[in-house]
Order: sequence, then structure tokens, then C-alpha cells
Amino acid sequence: MNWYAVQSIYRFEMARFFRTLAQSFISPVISTSLYFVVFGAAIGSRIDQVEGVAYGAFIVPGLIMLSVMTQALSNASFGIYFPKFIGTMYELLSAPISFWEITLGYVGAAATKSLFIGVVILATSALFVDLSIVHPLAMILFLVLTCISFSLFGFIIGIWAKNFEQLQLIPLLVVTPLVFLGGSFYSISMLPPFWQGVTLFNPVVYLISGFRWAFFGLADVPVGLSLLAILGFTLLCLGVIWWIFKTGWRIRS
Repeated sequence: MNWYAVQSIYRFEMARFFRTLAQSFISPVISTSLYFVVFGAAIGSRIDQVEGVAYGAFIVPGLIMLSVMTQALSNASFGIYFPKFIGTMYELLSAPISFWEITLGYVGAAATKSLFIGVVILATSALFVDLSIVHPLAMILFLVLTCISFSLFGFIIGIWAKNFEQLQLIPLLVVTPLVFLGGSFYSISMLPPFWQGVTLFNPVVYLISGFRWAFFGLADVPVGLSLLAILGFTLLCLGVIWWIFKTGWRIRS
């Protein structure tokens, strides 16, 4: 493993993040505050509790997952797409480094950025509601795995995209709706039985359910199933990336 190469890619990507640190810090704070104003005040005034948890606190795990997933996707996809766009991808491919090292550098940086955003949102949420984390180690595990898996997914999107419009297509039209429909701001037990069954086909449900269980000990689906789902998604993304670099799909033409 060429750790010097991994470190170089990682530092380069993180330097871009630190150049806009104020924007990266202020934006999630403002958006989190707005979510609490809209959902916590407007809806929370009509829904006092969900499964024994105050509604304002109940939406915190979903709010963190929403931001972490979208940030991981956008950071990872842009990170690998930009070298394709300006033509430096060929220099990267000709360097004496493996695709694992390239992936580790870009995905590691994107996961670190999204993890930072998740921590910022968690700290901001604590200013609005009383939070108690029942399983802190499980919370960290689910948060880190989500950052890594969606950074890998974003890496794939960045290689697949041929222009900036395609770069935003899947995050905006696929992932964000799935997060909103995946129980981010409600429990799927509140839905009619038919729609509960339909919702279980949404893979994001398992991630949010496991993450919420770490906070409150409440889950819409078994925790073990949630962990298997995120591990399976991570392995699937790794397999796709291996195939991409083996065949040169969208990176050598």
C-alpha cells in the first residue's frame, strides 16, 4: 500500500474543504436551524411525541442522515469527476498507484467531510432539543459506515457522470426523495399497513432505523438487518469500483 500517494490525494481534497471551512460550517448550522423551525415548531406543535420520544428529538437522526448522505455523495462525486473534467485523470492513472489507493484517498476525504458535517448538525441539534444517546458506540458505527458507503456511491456517480448535470441527477432525483420517504421525520409505523410494506423496499429505511435505534433504542426494522443492509451496500459499491477500474469504464475514454 502506497500510503504516501493516499495521503497526497487525501490532503489535496481536504485542502479544498478547508478553503471553504466557514461556508461548510455555517451552511449546515443554518439548514439545521430551519428544519427545527419548520418541523420542530410547526409540526411538533401538533405531534407532541412519537413512540414516547419528543418530536423535536425524534427527527434529529433523520436530519443527520439526510445531510450526511447528500454531503458524502456530492463531495465524493465532485472529487473524482473534476480530474476527469480537466484531464488530470490520465496523470493519476499513469502514476504507480493502485485503484484501491486512489479510492481510499478520494473516498476517505469525502467521508471525513461528511462526518464533520454530521458532528456539526448533532451539536447544533443539541441547542434546540434535549438529546440522549442510548448506544453511543452504535451511533458512531452507523454514522461512519454511512459516510463511507455513500462516499463510495458518490465516487461511482462521479465516474459515471459525463457532465455537471448528471453529477447532480442521482442525488437530487433519487437519493434525497428516498431519504425523505425513508422515515427521516416520521416513524413508518404511523403509515397504513400497505404503505408500511411498500416503504420496506426503500433501502434508506434500514439506515435511518438503525441510526435512530442508537439514539433512542427504537427501530422500525431489526437492528441486525440495518447493519447487514449498510455492510452489503458498502461491499456492493466496492465491487462496482473494482469492476470500473478493471475495465476502464468511463475513465479511459
